[in-house]
Amino acid sequence: MPENTEAGAFENPINPDKVAENPGLLPYAHNAGSAVIRPEDEGKIKAKALTAMRQQTGKQYDQLAGQMKTLLDQAKAIQKRVEVSERVYTAAINFEPFIGQTMYLYEKADGSDLLSLVAPHEWGRSFKYNRYVAQVTMLYDHTWDVLFYNDEGDEERVEI
Repeated sequence: MPENTEAGAFENPINPDKVAENPGLLPYAHNAGSAVIRPEDEGKIKAKALTAMRQQTGKQYDQLAGQMKTLLDQAKAIQKRVEVSERVYTAAINFEPFIGQTMYLYEKADGSDLLSLVAPHEWGRSFKYNRYVAQVTMLYDHTWDVLFYNDEGDEERVEI
């Protein structure tokens, strides 16, 4: 047992040369009860990080691609709306269109257009036009909302 040089003073019995100042920072276990410290496989760490990076950037890329597709679809819808609106404004109109009223655009045999209040299914056998082009509604700002556009020339409905 160590001897006290002064009353109440404590002398450390462990040799200071055998003690580490910061044992948690040593690259090896400093005593028998310490956790095992194994060197990390740098290749595994980089592979995991690379996989995580690719997964995250892939998600972001897919999100941006989805947003791009949405914007492209919206741009195409506006383009169709402009195209149909130009045809409506150049079409023959034998009535005064009202806001909110649904109208139908037909193409005549001579290539000119006609705006009508009669729907395609209401014509019956007396349908005398080349084809049914679009179904439109006049909006409050006097632009046209295209409810249906038949760009293929057939009677199949393609909603935009």
